[in-house]
Amino acid sequence: QVQLVESGGALVQPGGSLRLSCVASGTIARINAMGWYRQAPGKQRELVARVVSGGSTYYAASVKGRFTISRDYAKNTVYLQMNSLKPEDTAVYYCNAQGSRLWGGNFDDWGQGTQVTVSS
Repeated sequence: QVQLVESGGALVQPGGSLRLSCVASGTIARINAMGWYRQAPGKQRELVARVVSGGSTYYAASVKGRFTISRDYAKNTVYLQMNSLKPEDTAVYYCNAQGSRLWGGNFDDWGQGTQVTVSS
């Protein structure tokens, strides 16, 4: 089993910054990709940013230039640095990781989510 634990969510004023962290642990042989998704009330979960092995990154248009995803391979950790936050960034942010397990098989697992609220 692979566990993902997010942290860093908080209440922040518009224009502020936050950094989210997500640590993966368990029977992991290799992580191929890690990403952040978010889900606002009444909306579908959407991809915010993703980083794959080798370092290629993807950002949703709504966060490009404001958010930065990075990964610490040694610590199986992914970060999301969020700057210039807007009220529309308010959502529960979920971490996702995909890869292969020790002793065979693949995984595609989610964290429990961390709340980000942008409000004055």
